Amino acid sequence: MVSRGPDIYTVYFHLISMPFWATVQFVCVYGVEKRVTGQVKTEDDQRHEVTISGNENILFLGEMKSSSGFNMFLFLSLTFALFSLGSGQIMQAVFNDYYDSSATTQCLAEPGSPMYGGGVILNPEFIHGSSGWTVFGHGAIEVRTSYTNNRFMVAHNRKRPSDSFSQKVQLEKGMFYAFSAWVQVSQGSEAVAVVFGTRDGEFVRGGSVVAEQGCWSLLKGGIAANSSSPVDVLFESKNTSTEIWVDNIALQPFSKKQWRNYQDESIEKVRKSMVRFQITYANKRGLGVGGANVLIKQIKPGFPFGCGMNFHILESADYQNWFASRFRYTTFTNAMKWYSTEEKQGQENYTIADSMVRFAQGNDISIRGHNVFWDNQKYQPDWVKTLSPDDLRKAAEKRINSVVSRYAGELIAWDVVNENLHFSFFEDNLGENASSMYYSMAYELDPTPRMFLNEYNTIEYSGDEKASPGNYKKRLEEIFSYPGNEDILAGIGVQGHFGSGQPNLAYMRSSLDILATTGVPIWLTEVSVEPGANQAQYLEEVLREAYSHPAVEGIIMFAGPAYAGFNTPALTDMNFDNTPAGDVVDELIEEWKSEDLRDRADDGGFFSTSLLHGEYEITITDPITNCSSTSRFEVTKDSFKIITIFTYNKIVSYKLP
Repeated sequence: MVSRGPDIYTVYFHLISMPFWATVQFVCVYGVEKRVTGQVKTEDDQRHEVTISGNENILFLGEMKSSSGFNMFLFLSLTFALFSLGSGQIMQAVFNDYYDSSATTQCLAEPGSPMYGGGVILNPEFIHGSSGWTVFGHGAIEVRTSYTNNRFMVAHNRKRPSDSFSQKVQLEKGMFYAFSAWVQVSQGSEAVAVVFGTRDGEFVRGGSVVAEQGCWSLLKGGIAANSSSPVDVLFESKNTSTEIWVDNIALQPFSKKQWRNYQDESIEKVRKSMVRFQITYANKRGLGVGGANVLIKQIKPGFPFGCGMNFHILESADYQNWFASRFRYTTFTNAMKWYSTEEKQGQENYTIADSMVRFAQGNDISIRGHNVFWDNQKYQPDWVKTLSPDDLRKAAEKRINSVVSRYAGELIAWDVVNENLHFSFFEDNLGENASSMYYSMAYELDPTPRMFLNEYNTIEYSGDEKASPGNYKKRLEEIFSYPGNEDILAGIGVQGHFGSGQPNLAYMRSSLDILATTGVPIWLTEVSVEPGANQAQYLEEVLREAYSHPAVEGIIMFAGPAYAGFNTPALTDMNFDNTPAGDVVDELIEEWKSEDLRDRADDGGFFSTSLLHGEYEITITDPITNCSSTSRFEVTKDSFKIITIFTYNKIVSYKLP
């Protein structure tokens, strides 16, 4: 404890060494520099002087001296929280410069440790009872101790969903805050959400989880701070008859620079591989071509980054040229949907879809099928809405047989039942297993495409409980555990329709972390950003966040030229000149592909480099004869295990032991 004048400050340390004294530097989350000098009492009852002063460093190098006088130089990642008991004002600072991507959807007997040591949360493990926490709303709170001697907070006698407990923290504009906590309920299973209450009375959800009785579930989420202001961190559950139990709470701030640094580091690790080559003469028993000149050109990027297209592409050569010069992956926004191919019962018309397929195939563009069915009653063909259950079953079977068989072997994916978490048209009319059965039928008709569950608001909007990552995973498991569906190649499709405001990248990342626990490939399938002053910037932020996440294996934007009616965003104007959003996309396309690489092998003919995943062409030129040979190869996530030996007009790959 540090005392200064009439104010009393409690200082919490999370250290990695024996007791010591040191001079350390820190950033106050408020952006206000504060100097505090005093005595810090350690748990072994020894007192050590610590001087804290404002600075912009995050990781610190200090000279550490223990009580025995032993000198150490250590890098520390510390968490400080200063709580002024005199004024009630909370001063907080955090020193972790990494993002914790760990996640689980298992319900555990004991809660996990607090991420980031709690970050800016005071008393996150309730070791000091309820210190730093207050009752929010009505009801009561208390700290209980489990039979394993674990302390946790309980909200009981609740009258309203938000009746719980809270702690006031200061958010800084432009920062992202990663949140986590371990929660359970006293009976049954209930959705529990973290909520950020602002001073103007607004309640912003930061994420939710279905908590259970008798075990602890991880609630992971976050918030983007659009203004600098204090907020109350609290919990919410609609069932007021149940108690909310919470432990090991954490809220970790990240600047946009820190957030971007993590993205860049992840991209280097996830999207690139080190490739090793040996270049040899074909007729000299493996003799290396010392000093061989090497030219490597990327032919096709390995990461699928594409764009939706609509029927206007059949009308405009400019649209065709614009698309084919940029993208190798697409989804037809409407052309394959039931209301497009069978507007009147019994009168199927695939003319537009077939023509779009021919255009795509003629330009080496892979197609995601969208969609076999849409579970929203609003988007059924008009004649379907009035069918009896028996007639609907017959019509649906005819539809799935028609569209899946027609494009069998020509698509890389199908959105089989669209928006199955929000809507239930087929379940309501045909039974609870209707969607599961349609996945089974689609697989029988064409087992090659990956079959996706395609949903909105799972990554873009933290307030939609129906589409929370936990509920998404539950529905995915229900569909693919249905008898006969176990061998289907499953895919997670998250649409990514963002509003005009700052995207909540903290929630987006945490949602992807949770979905990643399934081990199922994730695609962003319909990325869009509503018009606004920062539309281009926000589009870039969303695309970078998706590309940098290890579990994301593809991105499709529902964007395009204004000529074709796109505005969320329009990537070009009516004359096919780039908009700011179009510039962003073109710049990312260039950034996410490898530039031509010219280098030279060593004396033994060996050469290594780091390359983005994709297909490449390599040209080798003998420095003496000036003869050259060209081959093709592919770089994947496993390429670091392979040494590729090139000879003139021949290529062989060997697995390394």
